Amino acid sequence: MIAPESVVALAPKVRLREDRITGKTVLLAPERGLELNASAVAVLRALDGTRSVREVAASLAATHNAPADRIEAEAIALLSALADRALVRVAP
Repeated sequence: MIAPESVVALAPKVRLREDRITGKTVLLAPERGLELNASAVAVLRALDGTRSVREVAASLAATHNAPADRIEAEAIALLSALADRALVRVAP
């Protein structure tokens, strides 16, 4: 389960890439891909394997002038869904 204190990173062999044809950012894993919206891209780009979800949310809140608690809740929901698909993992 992803919690506010969790440090999350992309799973091994999972990458964020820009699609050359559409210009949209996609999350690529072996044998699958997922097109992302701008909010998901911002969260995933902010993951560095050292900051907690709460720290990432606070940083995004300051950048986008939005409530940190709302961003945190949405980030947890996104990361939990991606963890269920083995696309992100909680860093040790």
